[in-house]
Amino acid sequence: MASNPPVGTGLPAGLVPPVKVALARAVTKMPPAGALPGTLLFEPKWDGYRAVGVRDDTGASLRSRQGKDLTRYFPELVAAIASAVPPGCVIDGEAVIWTQGRLDFSALQQRLGAGPKTLPGLVRETSASYAAFDVLAVAGHDARDLPLHQRRALLEELASAWKPPLSLSPTTTDSVVVARWFEELPSTGIEGLVIKRTDQPYAGGVRSWLKLKHRETVEVVCGAVIGPITQPSEVVAGLVLDGALRIVGRSAPLKTAAGRELARWLEPPRSGHPWPDTVKGTTLDQFNRDKEPVPLTLVEPVVVEVSADTAWSGRSFRHALRLVRARPELSPADIGLPDMLRPAIH
Repeated sequence: MASNPPVGTGLPAGLVPPVKVALARAVTKMPPAGALPGTLLFEPKWDGYRAVGVRDDTGASLRSRQGKDLTRYFPELVAAIASAVPPGCVIDGEAVIWTQGRLDFSALQQRLGAGPKTLPGLVRETSASYAAFDVLAVAGHDARDLPLHQRRALLEELASAWKPPLSLSPTTTDSVVVARWFEELPSTGIEGLVIKRTDQPYAGGVRSWLKLKHRETVEVVCGAVIGPITQPSEVVAGLVLDGALRIVGRSAPLKTAAGRELARWLEPPRSGHPWPDTVKGTTLDQFNRDKEPVPLTLVEPVVVEVSADTAWSGRSFRHALRLVRARPELSPADIGLPDMLRPAIH
């Protein structure tokens, strides 16, 4: 009986899965003209799962940034890659799910937590899409040493006949378009921009790209803090969801002066508080910075302004908030879901 062909048949050496992906370094400002050498290419920063699509002589597969095999979780994407991408190709992109005109990260998480019985239903209810932004191999030839502008041309040629769920991530070098994207796309859940030089090779495992996240100032309810009430170290943020004040995230660690200023407006709860005095780490942060239960210092709810990005799971902020200031003149009862987190309407 013949043995199964090895995984990666027809691929260049060094590109048999798992593949090291190029990474991006976070920046807080748009690079000014001439700040970096060469021409800059701007792309949307998708809020999804980084996924390397591999098409070898035996079929197609998907791998995460960490090398995890995602193939069984996204059967519609794997089938599309097998059909529309020729053997010997490796593409880099993002698996995303759209719900009501907005990227839905929680739907992606449900896929990875689903068992064999529940996964087919999720695939039918919320089909995924794939936004490709780079190509590492074409027709069995390693393309990583080519400059980005040549890899992009190869990718566009590959994608010329693609249909959903496969798509080509848009790019631009036009500063006017860049400014419009940065302001308008976050309403759809796109986190910001990825910035690349068109002369760069593909450097797996290296932070050779830049990422600039769009942030907005929003109002949330501080219902607790971490640390003493007189010198809090983090804000525990809440919003009213399903008729109750729920924990939706935490702030980044506060500087001493900021904690002291916030403490001016904090006081113990006057009556029953809706939150417990100890929570799991995942209640504050879905990626669980704290393995052990986290004690909370409950406070009388007070409104605070925070700087937040668009990464919203549907129930919580996925990234740390940045405290801006307290807003004691506002009533916690009047604070609703920020507009930036509501589904986009088209």
